[in-house]
Amino acid sequence: MKQPVIGVIGGSGLYEIEGLADVQEKVIETPFGAPSDAYITGTLSGAKMVFLPRHGRGHRYLPSEVNYRANIYGLKTLGVEQIISVSAVGSMKEEIVPGHIVIPDQFFDRTQGKRASTFFGNGVVGHVQFADPICNDLAVILADSAAAVGATVHKGGTYVCIEGPNFSTRAESNIFRSWGVDIIGMTNLPESRLAREAEICYGTIALATDYDCWHDGHDDVSVEAVIAVIQQNIAVARDIIKTAVEKIVAQRSERFCACAKALEFAIMTEKCLIPEETRQALEPIIGKYLS
Repeated sequence: MKQPVIGVIGGSGLYEIEGLADVQEKVIETPFGAPSDAYITGTLSGAKMVFLPRHGRGHRYLPSEVNYRANIYGLKTLGVEQIISVSAVGSMKEEIVPGHIVIPDQFFDRTQGKRASTFFGNGVVGHVQFADPICNDLAVILADSAAAVGATVHKGGTYVCIEGPNFSTRAESNIFRSWGVDIIGMTNLPESRLAREAEICYGTIALATDYDCWHDGHDDVSVEAVIAVIQQNIAVARDIIKTAVEKIVAQRSERFCACAKALEFAIMTEKCLIPEETRQALEPIIGKYLS
């Protein structure tokens, strides 16, 4: 069986993976510009690992400034088949207490159209199925891993993705709650869309850090409060990743989920009409369907 290649996109507070062996740093240029930072590669528990800090080391990029296409493209070219996203989120439900872990299975888009979240265009049209934006196989592994390390974990739930960088108004927060969403963040929806187009499994470890601004019994969300909870829970996130990697390696099987064939029937443009420049740019993404 081939060695799995697992990508980790670190959010606020997670800028490295502990325990990596054979560490290398790789700078990749993509047709979509530069990724957020250099990729850190290595091995962990028998898996090849590729780590990327979403906002760059030192947290330099706003959620709307992150080059999501370049980030996912780079992971694809490095052979990544599963992406574990680690993200700080606000809790929109009483039972999701700051410090808890959520493994969401749905997203709702409240961004403002500023972020490129598809590889298609420039002469090639494609439409992937996205009813279930999280890989269920990976979500099960992440939830089981969180429970195994002693975290309080909520499996399933809807992540509403807002534009940011400001936090919600009180009215927005209460309206989102009335829609039944579970957590709120600013980054994961563009990543999950692009991962699906790249035929990479995608799952989220969401670290609940606050109650946004809807909860009368708690202070409104602040950067200081978010960082404090993240610092308490980042070790838990690392333990979840390590355990999840061990579970993926232990399975030692090929991928059977639908993520691996997301583009099989998605490309609508006739092959002979796709511009050569676009073919070359998207070779790692769509090349196997154009031969």
